[in-house]
Amino acid sequence: MLVVTGAGPLSFCSGADLEHGGTLLEHPYTDKAGPMGFAALDPGKPTIGAINGYCFAGGMELAAWCDFRIAAANAEFGVLNRRWGVPLVDGGTQRLPRIVGQANALYLIETGVRINAQRALTMGFVQEIVPAGEALRRAIELATRIAGYPQSSIRADRAVSLSTFGSSLADGLKREAEIGRATLLDPEMVAGLERFASGDRPEPPRPPGG
Repeated sequence: MLVVTGAGPLSFCSGADLEHGGTLLEHPYTDKAGPMGFAALDPGKPTIGAINGYCFAGGMELAAWCDFRIAAANAEFGVLNRRWGVPLVDGGTQRLPRIVGQANALYLIETGVRINAQRALTMGFVQEIVPAGEALRRAIELATRIAGYPQSSIRADRAVSLSTFGSSLADGLKREAEIGRATLLDPEMVAGLERFASGDRPEPPRPPGG
């Protein structure tokens, strides 16, 4: 499990320091994983963004890199770099449309609007809103729950979901069957079915408000 958050309650990430924006092309990761070093990387495990306060520009790209996002009520989002002619170069043009749909993504990208957590939830960019200061606690709570599940099936389903996005349904189903069939032989699944048969059926987690 990986939880990504900011250093305190006021900001998740506000993007690059534009006073040094002219040095971006000098960054050693420019031709590999994006100027900030994460755009093309896959941690290979469930990744949760715990967002407090400002989540702007490259910060939105970092948040979009996560599998899903928990936002504090004081979180704010926007492609604010639009005002200074700075492009999205760490996956924003690719991940935002996948998460919120093309029209919502282009609305954010082209207008540079600043939106609150509730609007981000409505768009589908964040999955839960919690009181200010509680995003990290909730993300760790969910991460702990996920970490307690059998991992082979989670990682298989995650890998298929990410790797086949944009593929045809037929190709996606084929890949799902290939990976799923291998996971059916995993000892974790055998043990899980035995637990189910013995009556071990814990309640699933619920989001705030049901």
